[in-house]
Amino acid sequence: MREIRIDDETNARLEALQAEIRCQTGQSITKQELLTRILDTACRSPNEIVDSFRDSAVPLSASEKATMRSGRIASGTATDEDDIDDILYSGP
Repeated sequence: MREIRIDDETNARLEALQAEIRCQTGQSITKQELLTRILDTACRSPNEIVDSFRDSAVPLSASEKATMRSGRIASGTATDEDDIDDILYSGP
């Protein structure tokens, strides 16, 4: 088994999670079991963990705003909230 180094704060957070699991389930688990479960969960749905490593997307830069606006088109028809409600909520 390989070892990983974790700082004191992370270790305390793992211990707090272990205690919470023990209190709610009555089951004692090791840090290894906890880390394995966390990793399994992250691998099944990686988007949140991947996004946590991205630079902030807010606020958008001027070029990002321009890129978003360039995808818009004008259909030539005025649409208001009532039109949208009718389309979304009216039956066929």
